[in-house]
Amino acid sequence: MGKQSIIPFGPQHPVLPEPIHLDLVMEDEKILEAVPSIGFVHRGLESLVEKKDYQEMVYVIERTCGICSFMHGMGYCESIEHIMQVEVPARGRFLRTIWCEMSRIHSHLLWLGLLADAFGFESLFYQCWRMREKILDMFEMTTGGRVIFSVNKVGGVLKDMDEDQIRQILETIDWIEKELTKIKKTFLFDYTVETRLRGVGVLTKEQAHDLGAVGPFARASGVVLDLRKRGYAAYPELDFEPVTSEDGDCWARCEVRINEIFQAIDLIRQASAKIPAGDLAVEVKGNPEGEYFMRVEQPRGEAVYFSKGNGTKFLDRMRVRTPTFANIPGMLQTLKGADYADVPILILTIDPCISCTER
Repeated sequence: MGKQSIIPFGPQHPVLPEPIHLDLVMEDEKILEAVPSIGFVHRGLESLVEKKDYQEMVYVIERTCGICSFMHGMGYCESIEHIMQVEVPARGRFLRTIWCEMSRIHSHLLWLGLLADAFGFESLFYQCWRMREKILDMFEMTTGGRVIFSVNKVGGVLKDMDEDQIRQILETIDWIEKELTKIKKTFLFDYTVETRLRGVGVLTKEQAHDLGAVGPFARASGVVLDLRKRGYAAYPELDFEPVTSEDGDCWARCEVRINEIFQAIDLIRQASAKIPAGDLAVEVKGNPEGEYFMRVEQPRGEAVYFSKGNGTKFLDRMRVRTPTFANIPGMLQTLKGADYADVPILILTIDPCISCTER
């Protein structure tokens, strides 16, 4: 038996741009246990339902996270729409879907860049973020924002895309597809990268299921769970299947996210071809009375939005459960028995968003 020690990791770390703190129980270079201390950026967003009416809360909820902001706003809107039995027009649903998949592309490219940075490939990091900038340009063109978009409203969306904008989006994703095809070889088949990812941080299918893992983290362990198949927005009218892998290691998680970018590109093409003309939103009258759980597939995994209305313009309750919160137990499992040098990669493997987790 070697000497045991406790090594603090985070909340500030040069590799990890997230304020997560772990106490790592170590024996030599091996991790025996990881104890998380999460709680640095609480903002009280959910309690603002007492001060902001249910329409204004759209703009509060999308500030839960700067990367998933569009889908936070959409998930909240869908929860209220179900309570009030509001049916969003078809064009509004298709526009939401296009923006959702653009969000998935930019989030996964951000993650790929951070992963490349974690194992020391700076040029690969810059290449991923260069591609991501093109998607942010498309967001700016269609919504006016690059971080917070503010195009969701209860009943639909606030802005439209004309034919020229859709054409530019399609040209952009064509370019991203070509560039991603090139760097996919480096991420998945370069010997140096494979030695850092293959067999590292294995989470079995049973462990992923029992620990409640979600999103690419779970699907990389063979769990077929994708909330888009439940049929919100325009997804029922698009053809796709969940992207999965069986290995359950860091390499598999990288593979799943890369293939999900290709899938998102295909879904944008399908939605652009099928998007109908018509209204963007319907007029919503009255106030929500009742409660609803809305589940959506964010880039990081399943997010849950619980809204409870009392017949006034102010909600009784608004609760968000984010995918990072669900994935932390699985992440701690992957850390057990791992080498200390692999800790940054293993934390990144769940694509952590601590500001999402600590609302």
